[in-house]
Amino acid sequence: MTDLAGAAGYLLEAGMLKRARRSGWWIAGVRDPESIAEHSWRAALTGMVIASLEGADPARTAMLCVLHDTPETRIGDIPKIGRDYLTAADPREVVADQTADCPDRMTETVRDAIAEFEAGETPEAVCAKDADKLECLIQAVEYRHQGVATVGRWIDSSLAALKTDTAQRLAREVLEAEPLAWEQTRHQR
Repeated sequence: MTDLAGAAGYLLEAGMLKRARRSGWWIAGVRDPESIAEHSWRAALTGMVIASLEGADPARTAMLCVLHDTPETRIGDIPKIGRDYLTAADPREVVADQTADCPDRMTETVRDAIAEFEAGETPEAVCAKDADKLECLIQAVEYRHQGVATVGRWIDSSLAALKTDTAQRLAREVLEAEPLAWEQTRHQR
């Protein structure tokens, strides 16, 4: 095994997130829900925005968001109702297995990020957790706009979970916004 074989394996495994769907949306009646990777991408972008406005490190927050669901390559996306019946492995344990053959510096980076996100104590982790919930709310608003009428619970629970003032204010703006309004606006040069 070369010194980067483990890193290559980790990257290939992470690709599963592009194919794995967010299963909670099936409960809401979404036929083709977003992938876990699509969620993580917009969560990272959302986290960067929240962190920059909250005075936290936007790059660190975005990294936490990109990595936060990587354990789901091995345990799947368990919807909230499923958590009442199942006990998922601790994400830190999953990541320890995922990175066991990776170079030490990479392993430390990934494991530390997941531990920080799970602990939720640093300003970056608080912003990342808010980004995770706010992204769910944004997605629910988009699905509602597409005709899925049963997403109210996802909106309500996501809104209730937000901690930062910025995330709460952004959520209110998203709830009032027309999802495609951006397409009709452009500034003349």
